[in-house]
Amino acid sequence: MQQAFRLATCASLFLYMLAVTNAANPPTEAPTGFDNLTNGLISQTEFDKARDEFEQSEGIETGLGPVYNAQSCVACHGNPVTGGLSQVTELRSGHTRKDGSFEGAPGGSLLNDASINSLIQERVPDSENVRTLRTSLNILGDGFIEAIDDEAIRAIALQQPVITGGLIAGKLIEVPLAEAPGLSRVGRFGWKNQQASLLSFAGDAYLNEMGITNRLFPTENTSMGHSVADYDLVADPEDSPNKVIGDQDIDEFATFMRATKAPPRDAVLAATPAAVAGSHVFDTTGCSTCHVGTFTTLPAGALINGGTFAVPPALGNKVFHPFSDFLLHDVGTGDGIVQNGDQSTARAMRTPPLWGVRTRSRLMHDGQSLTTTDAILRHAGEAVAVTRKFRGLTTTEKSQLLAFLSSL
Repeated sequence: MQQAFRLATCASLFLYMLAVTNAANPPTEAPTGFDNLTNGLISQTEFDKARDEFEQSEGIETGLGPVYNAQSCVACHGNPVTGGLSQVTELRSGHTRKDGSFEGAPGGSLLNDASINSLIQERVPDSENVRTLRTSLNILGDGFIEAIDDEAIRAIALQQPVITGGLIAGKLIEVPLAEAPGLSRVGRFGWKNQQASLLSFAGDAYLNEMGITNRLFPTENTSMGHSVADYDLVADPEDSPNKVIGDQDIDEFATFMRATKAPPRDAVLAATPAAVAGSHVFDTTGCSTCHVGTFTTLPAGALINGGTFAVPPALGNKVFHPFSDFLLHDVGTGDGIVQNGDQSTARAMRTPPLWGVRTRSRLMHDGQSLTTTDAILRHAGEAVAVTRKFRGLTTTEKSQLLAFLSSL
């Protein structure tokens, strides 16, 4: 109990110091909008150029595959504008060893759905009894998420078990930074928090989703553990090897993501009495314990990602509203896959940010919940008490909560 008190005190002290700092330099709201416009990080001309790269379709001649999932970034991130989400899923598989630990399928847990030759098409072997689909995530506004101080996320992780009596205890993991070898940072991107920076995210996705090697991930994937060298006609790394660092495709992707606006709320619906009341129900039911409504980014000039990136003024000292704690939780829907975390993360998933959720028709990590109510009722494990409170709401309160969520 004393240790929990000390942890909560440290977390509170951090938040207090942050508040004092912000009092001298008040933060401003992050820009929002589904409009394909820059958030001010770069000019609109530069933004359009970076977006073009994000939308560019790759072919075999530019290094696509040999095994891959999509031919462009926008194929999985395009609703309602470039950088949004989609109904596209990726396939992961593996098995549980005798000691209870997870091992991915031959070649890794990600199985690509496409290939440039039928002889190397990947499929789930009967031996791999851990199987899951994962929906594509929104990346709009991710520059603000990248600019969250590690300690802000750590403070939430320390406070949650204290304020909930141990019922809810989000897990924080630190993951490697591909652009800063040997260094790590608090994970915040992906269903397993497997990435901490947008450049690492871009490099990882370019390889694993499109099969294009790059300076951060220079080794080609296999097909079920077997080499695809006989089918790979483009020399590695395939990502613009003649371009200087900073101008390569993965740099353009990272710049685009950092320059996007945050998903906006439906202003009309958000102002209705039902949605306003629903915000209160969201809090009192306990949803906001994990779906945290407000964060403030680090000040401009702060060094992050192992010192490789300085927070620019367009992203620094900004208030934004993602409705996530960026922690891993076991809410009974975990997919059993382990990535950059330890074995305890197998049944845990990152709290998905709810901003822009109204643009998604298939909910939860696997897309199997087709209504908001279905998604809420699937919450178990750490969230069982919250689900119980939801079931106990009046019909009016449930309608108010759903109105609030529909405004996000």
